[in-house]
Amino acid sequence: MSKIPPVNLRSFKQKARHAKTKMRRFLTKVENDPPPQLDKKLRAMETEVWKEVDCLSCANCCKTMTPTYNTKDIKRIAAHLKMTEDAFKKKWLKQERGGDRDWLNKSQPCQFLNLKDNKCSIYEVRPDDCRNFPHLGRKFKDFGYIHKQNVEYCPATFNMVEKMMNVFGKAKA
Repeated sequence: MSKIPPVNLRSFKQKARHAKTKMRRFLTKVENDPPPQLDKKLRAMETEVWKEVDCLSCANCCKTMTPTYNTKDIKRIAAHLKMTEDAFKKKWLKQERGGDRDWLNKSQPCQFLNLKDNKCSIYEVRPDDCRNFPHLGRKFKDFGYIHKQNVEYCPATFNMVEKMMNVFGKAKA
């Protein structure tokens, strides 16, 4: 098995900046008029995507985004760090204003990311949002809107949408 080449973040960000509008329009088109057997075809594409993207060479999600921490995440991670839930929230998290008032990281990059090797220091107990990121294997009707956001941040999502555009037809700009 050949080694996956590392992600060149500079190149990726440039590609994403130029393609994101077209990709988002395409994803909206797919949301509004899903092709037959969409989720089945996406699962096959996802398998190919993970043969092309090495997350540890990238970690752009951890560097530029924040997960949403649910109640179970906070309890699990606080226990792992031998902290109370309140102490954990006070030290590492902030509550979003308005809306659902989700718990988010106070700062970026993520406080649990080791920048030397792009590994997560709490990987075994990481938030569910991180565990499931970038949500490629989820039902498109429930996560299509997430892909619109992630094409700009995640090379795996970007590659997935490129594959979708090739299989389901190019978006009209």
